[in-house]
Amino acid sequence: MAANVRHASSNRDPYPRACLLVFAKAPIAGRAKTRLIPKLGARGAARLHARLTRRTLTTAAQVQWASLRLCYSPARTHGFFHGCRRDFALSLQVQQGDDLGQRMHHALAIALRHYDLAILIGSDCPGLSARVLRAALDALRSGSNVVLVPASDGGYVLIGMRRAAARLFHGLDWGSSRVLTQTRRCLKKLQLRWTELAPLVDVDRPEDIRRLARGHGGLLFDFAAQ
Repeated sequence: MAANVRHASSNRDPYPRACLLVFAKAPIAGRAKTRLIPKLGARGAARLHARLTRRTLTTAAQVQWASLRLCYSPARTHGFFHGCRRDFALSLQVQQGDDLGQRMHHALAIALRHYDLAILIGSDCPGLSARVLRAALDALRSGSNVVLVPASDGGYVLIGMRRAAARLFHGLDWGSSRVLTQTRRCLKKLQLRWTELAPLVDVDRPEDIRRLARGHGGLLFDFAAQ
């Protein structure tokens, strides 16, 4: 897929060779945010996922000069993604791989064929800001091989790289509270220099809804359990 460059490069461009990758599922009832279905219902969970995805894209689009790519699943393109491409001037790329680790590594490896820096983020962290994204890019530009933003549940909400490293995504217990610890262990074994920014809260479990309501209540106003 050709790189999606939204602006011409100049000496004033802070991130002329950077790509932001947003991972998202199609907002299909019963398939998106399934762990939230007991709290919000199948349609409510899917609507929340769609709203969180668009919020994430709005945040990422504020990082000028960095290209924006939405990596989607399942493979058949959903109309929601076409709308995102239209509204945010981004490129679309299907996720490829047998598990989350393989899909993440594939997306980063493809991006790093065209860009010097690549950052991959999920679509379920409403606290993610453009300032955090810029700080992550600055960490990579300053010499870190990898940058992470830990998640409160033991995973991470962001990973950025200057060079794709498949080992960081192989054999991890994806979806568990051990992902961040396992990733740190891999980074040490590979002798990669990394930076960790302040942790953030993602929205995966029913107990996360209470925190979301306190900080971002507008995202929840019409999501009653079905």
